[in-house]
Amino acid sequence: MTLIQKIDFVLTPPHGRAFRVDARFIPDQQAKPVVIFVHGFKGFKDWGHFNLIADYFAQQGFVFIKLNLSHNGTTLDSEDLTDMEAFGQNNFSIELDDLDTLLNYLFSLPENLPKAELNLDKVSLIGHSRGGGLVILKAAEEERVKAVVGWAPISDLLMRWPEEVLTNWQKTGVHYIYNSRINQDMPLYYQLVEDFKANQERLDIPAVVKNLKKPFLIIHAEDDETLPVSMADELKANQPQAEVIILPAGGHTFGGKHPFPDTNLPPSAQTVAERTVEFLKKL
Repeated sequence: MTLIQKIDFVLTPPHGRAFRVDARFIPDQQAKPVVIFVHGFKGFKDWGHFNLIADYFAQQGFVFIKLNLSHNGTTLDSEDLTDMEAFGQNNFSIELDDLDTLLNYLFSLPENLPKAELNLDKVSLIGHSRGGGLVILKAAEEERVKAVVGWAPISDLLMRWPEEVLTNWQKTGVHYIYNSRINQDMPLYYQLVEDFKANQERLDIPAVVKNLKKPFLIIHAEDDETLPVSMADELKANQPQAEVIILPAGGHTFGGKHPFPDTNLPPSAQTVAERTVEFLKKL
């Protein structure tokens, strides 16, 4: 079996905080569709079973690229969430700019990614959870992106925070999110809300998705414990052309966890990967 080639690189966006990226593909001198994967809230590119997913897509004839969003809490020296100040300073505009930096890099035909392996006429975005909301927004504004897939995507960026939380957040300047995996309160500074309000037209998923003119797949599990499956219904209501797949089980991460010691994908994640590949190969 042909070995998968993995290329690691670092990008520095205009805001200055560099982030890590990796690309996986089977080198055969044939131009392949490109998939960019975006992790979710409290996630990172090497979380859980994401590397197995990347390998699966490479085996199916894609160039699979995943990135650490620049302010997700990782650093260039650590692949886990260790930089709480960066995490707190994150916002949705920064994340969209990170994606733009990666797209610009790919379309500049960099030397470290062989041109013969990339079909840049077929670039798709996949995002998990909050990353799913992010890729919807990016696909809507980016003509170089031809299709978008949300895995348990959020349907509205601010709807999960009730008004009383937002009021107290504004008063104190910070809202804390507990991460049970690392046993730590993670800060979110109020600038995130300010950024949303200042850029609401760009960041309003319900409004943006109504005008999405690209192939759009949503996959959600019925038993999602983090984002209710009703979010898939809301996205579908706003964009009737979207294709929706509801799995009977799998939870928010489709069976994944971190760390993930197994060498095979969880059954529900395998289904998600297979259905996504089917969708993208039809394009």
